[in-house]
Amino acid sequence: MVVSAAAAKEEAGLGALDRLLAATAAEMEKVNALILKRADSHVEMVPQLARYLIEAGGKRLRPMLTVAAALLFDAPTGAQTNYAAAVEFMHNATLLHDDVVDESDMRRGRPAARMIWGNQASVLVGDFLLGQAFLMMVETGKLDALGVLASAATVIAEGEVFQLSKAGDLAATPADYDQVIRAKTATLFQAAAEVGAMAGGADETGRAALREYGLQLGLAFQLVDDVLDYRGEAGAMGKNTGDDLREGKMTLPVILTLADANPAEREIIAAALGKPEASETALDQVVAIMNRHNALGRTVDKAHEHVRLARAALEPVKASGMRTILSDIAEFYVSRAY
Repeated sequence: MVVSAAAAKEEAGLGALDRLLAATAAEMEKVNALILKRADSHVEMVPQLARYLIEAGGKRLRPMLTVAAALLFDAPTGAQTNYAAAVEFMHNATLLHDDVVDESDMRRGRPAARMIWGNQASVLVGDFLLGQAFLMMVETGKLDALGVLASAATVIAEGEVFQLSKAGDLAATPADYDQVIRAKTATLFQAAAEVGAMAGGADETGRAALREYGLQLGLAFQLVDDVLDYRGEAGAMGKNTGDDLREGKMTLPVILTLADANPAEREIIAAALGKPEASETALDQVVAIMNRHNALGRTVDKAHEHVRLARAALEPVKASGMRTILSDIAEFYVSRAY
């Protein structure tokens, strides 16, 4: 049977996660042990809340990316364990803070931490995780790697504020959206890949390659995530379908739809945007309008562009099984949109 190039690419992508999990398993055991150890505290609520989120079933793509980037090069220093755990703590801190800002009630398929312990505890435990992340970075004694993650933390916070300023803004542009997702999502992917390369002993060319790869992977990941908010199922996504619409987030599917919609369609979208009480019927109407203008399909096409750039970014790196896995994993994360 003849298999098309597109089908072969999709098959490679679908197997990439299993290959990444297998290739990083031994290192990730160390990372996971460190994560659980550093989530501990003499203040009882801190480990309860932190472990509730950490153990909730996330795939830990970002720390795996750090580990994989280190293994991609010839001289791993061992620092990737601390770097990967720090990346995961930064990610979980942002999730705790995001859920408070967005007033979300679900995270990773179960009640958000703030629904159990409250907003104040969620914010403070998020701060604790950030503090632990930087302690783990300091312990490696590598100020340049610490600088990469400290810079990322600053940019992520700026992205959060910018997204908040654009909530419900019907005049938001694709450029605004790109600024948000570069800061909020892609920056941590970028930093995770770069510090991993540094831990692997990469030269400046290798470090730059992984930095660009992480950026493009993060952009593709977020574009697909924003499609899934309208196309996915709540159980599979770990959050409620349509949360972005109800929270007033100006994601690319909304922005593209508003640009092409007629006045009546724009009115329907505006009536649901930023309304926590928006009904499933209202959501269905908005999705129907999006499909009419192919906004979801065009967003996925944009994600594919970033996958192509992610794969191209790896070309300066010596060919290896790990490089192939990293190339294919980008395709896997776009395949979630189908």
